[in-house]
Amino acid sequence: MVQTKCIVASTSASSVPHISSFINGEFLTGSGQTSLSINPAHPEQTVATVEWCGKSAVTDAAEAAAAAQKSWANLPGPARAEFLYKWAEQIQARSAEIGIAVAQEVGKPIGEAKGEVGRCIAILRYYAGEAVRQTGHVIPALAGGALQYSVQVPLGVVGLITPWNFPIAIPLWKAAPALACGNTVVLKPAETAPLCAILLAETAKAAGLPNGVFNVLLGDGVELGAELLGCALIRGVSFTGSSRVGAIVAERSAARNIKYQTEMGGKNAGIVLADADLKQAAGLVAGGAMRFAGQKCTATSRVIVERSVLDAFQAELISAVEALRVTDPMEADCAVGPVITDLSQQRIQSAISGLIGSVYSGQVPSEGFYVAPTIFRDVDPASDLAQIELFGPVLAILAADNFDHAIEIANGVPYGLSAALYTKNIPLALQYANRIEAGLVRVNGDTTGVDPHAPFGGVKASSSGTREQGTAAKEFYTETKTVQINP
Repeated sequence: MVQTKCIVASTSASSVPHISSFINGEFLTGSGQTSLSINPAHPEQTVATVEWCGKSAVTDAAEAAAAAQKSWANLPGPARAEFLYKWAEQIQARSAEIGIAVAQEVGKPIGEAKGEVGRCIAILRYYAGEAVRQTGHVIPALAGGALQYSVQVPLGVVGLITPWNFPIAIPLWKAAPALACGNTVVLKPAETAPLCAILLAETAKAAGLPNGVFNVLLGDGVELGAELLGCALIRGVSFTGSSRVGAIVAERSAARNIKYQTEMGGKNAGIVLADADLKQAAGLVAGGAMRFAGQKCTATSRVIVERSVLDAFQAELISAVEALRVTDPMEADCAVGPVITDLSQQRIQSAISGLIGSVYSGQVPSEGFYVAPTIFRDVDPASDLAQIELFGPVLAILAADNFDHAIEIANGVPYGLSAALYTKNIPLALQYANRIEAGLVRVNGDTTGVDPHAPFGGVKASSSGTREQGTAAKEFYTETKTVQINP
């Protein structure tokens, strides 16, 4: 039996769920290899046993999706919308259960976990609405009397490769627009978040989605991911994860000339100018950096502060971080839980061990994969701490001489996902919005999150350039067909 970081909260063998892949409307059994899903806050607790599928399941899922796709695409938009509305209703009916599963599977504070469930409901309802909206344009034709128009048509079968940190929201903000546009889906979730993916499958089945429209593969990411990228039936791939894997997804998808989108993280900066409300800025930076143990691609990992207010801001920042409770994610006031695995814990601790300039290191529970919230000051902009994404509760303070210097430092990293500026100076805020190299730009807000109906994505090494969410997502999940009808 293989042990991976996985899920639910019970040590009673009779109540630990056994989960497996979902293909063509059925849950597979008897595939052989199993793994244990454990609670990162309490590693001795088994959350689920997980039955892994092999490479042949990718073909089975893709064939099931392909068989279902034409009839799904031929449904009128309002009919597809109704399925998405029903799916939202099924998730809402099980919202408490699903929120607990998210908290126990990935260590997300229960308040944020419940918020993620609410986001999923909103995503499905939003794309139910999009399923009935305009999908093309009438275009004047040079030929007299001709009718010329464009229409957006589905790709076919799409593969979705998703991470563990938003284990239900990211799969749905990919799957919902894909389905709304008439595609069918093969989802490969992270090995460390299988239960949440299966809860999506269960609610999809309960909502009556036709067999083959939504499929979920549980198993080894390298093996199944490679098979998915090479499958001839897959006509588009949407990926969220590391830059290393994202580069592989891009290369293999381009070699097959299929659509791909990759979202690969960030080294996000907050910029604090001397005129900012320092208490407000410190609270937003602290939350953006430390909540959910910094395990968000949009987390604030650098804060660039004008020198004249650095000491005052640091004092406010430490106070704000101290106010964030580090505890079991199931506690109502939890702000900072564990990191996802013991390997993540060791990697982060190794990266910061021995570094000078620490001005704060918090306390953590003795049990679980916790990393103490840590702040470093006077960090060199060229150092690994300022350049490399750690995906943990670690914040670097960098000093800037002025606004221009702060923008230069903020842009001096390979990534460009999210950024925030704290100031009362509107002209400088407008300059910043134009000059900052980021796909998500905030003024007097934190770097994390985005409305589910707004485009999401970054620049440089953060993204392949296409956008998720909102109407922008429909551009990825469709192709444009131009039609001319002559008299």
